Amino acid sequence: MKTAVIIPARYASSRLPGKPLLRETGKYLIQHVYERACQSRNIDRVIVATDDSRIMAAVESFGGQSIMTRSDHASGTDRVAEVAEGLDADVIVNLQGDEPLIEPSAIELLPDLLERNPEAAAATLAVPLTSAERWQNPNCTKVVCDDRGRALYFSRSPIPHVRDGQPDFNARPPQFLQHLGVYAYRRAFLLRLASMEPVPLEQLEKLEQLRILALGRSIQVGIVAHSSPGVDTYEDYREFVRIYRALSSRAA
Repeated sequence: MKTAVIIPARYASSRLPGKPLLRETGKYLIQHVYERACQSRNIDRVIVATDDSRIMAAVESFGGQSIMTRSDHASGTDRVAEVAEGLDADVIVNLQGDEPLIEPSAIELLPDLLERNPEAAAATLAVPLTSAERWQNPNCTKVVCDDRGRALYFSRSPIPHVRDGQPDFNARPPQFLQHLGVYAYRRAFLLRLASMEPVPLEQLEKLEQLRILALGRSIQVGIVAHSSPGVDTYEDYREFVRIYRALSSRAA
């Protein structure tokens, strides 16, 4: 299947303005994400979707492809859908622009999940939870799946609820999963999704993926061993810089 990775990137982040253009490593943050996507196999195009000329210029400076979008989108998914509408592609991967350490193999897994599960409208990733603290944290989204790996529900609450005893985070297969916010969509479904209004469950949990389940469509979930640290704050970015420099020193 023809696959395009689209990376939504905006300048006006409320927690870290100008985040895509941070470059204490010698590369823009958005460049790190772009290069990770380009390392993935079986990806036909990688595009940054932005509403800011500074980000577009930065992407073009390192030889990447960028497309300017409207500035009034309510979400990154809407920005991705605007670009996807003009593409010849079967699958669209929505990769956040603040994931500079995402494994290329994780990106590769997403279109594979759709190819192996033709009934799925979308695919996403999850990682086993290893602590009660993360399980109970409302900023950590959890997902429960059926026996075929299809999402049953996503929540900020600790799910599944353990009525008797304590959760076993060492059980295999894993019973407690953290959702990772990267998606692959069948292009036609993504365009339909972006044209719809939010649904009540989505508004309650503030989780956009619940709109897909409310439509009665399935989301295939792939489980990866590790999550990559994202960049939401300047402290997160400093930690990324530390990790990047340590990895670069080992490679040298």
